[in-house]
Amino acid sequence: MKRDMDMIREILQDVENRGPIEGRMPCYSRPDVVYQVALMIDAGLVDGEVHSETMAFIRRLTWYGHDFLDAAKDDTIWNKAKEHIFKPTVSWTFSLLLDYLKREAALKLGLPTP
Repeated sequence: MKRDMDMIREILQDVENRGPIEGRMPCYSRPDVVYQVALMIDAGLVDGEVHSETMAFIRRLTWYGHDFLDAAKDDTIWNKAKEHIFKPTVSWTFSLLLDYLKREAALKLGLPTP
């Protein structure tokens, strides 16, 4: 399976809006959601557990998860990031994505960027 940043963003939004979740998202298969949750736990975005290929639980977003979601909330910035970062021919990392999102958010707010 591949990392799906759209699904990760959606799961983070769901946890922020509704609280803890048990590996369910209506538009995705359970194994796909569980895999993304495992990646989110590995990345330190959420506090949770993976119990099997079909069962995961997210208790809460971490500080880092909130930071990422705050940077990725704006649909315009997110779509711009997808256009510039998520290209099949471009190798990217999560930290590069987060740096890009934070820079774009700062520009939108009229703040100086590093």
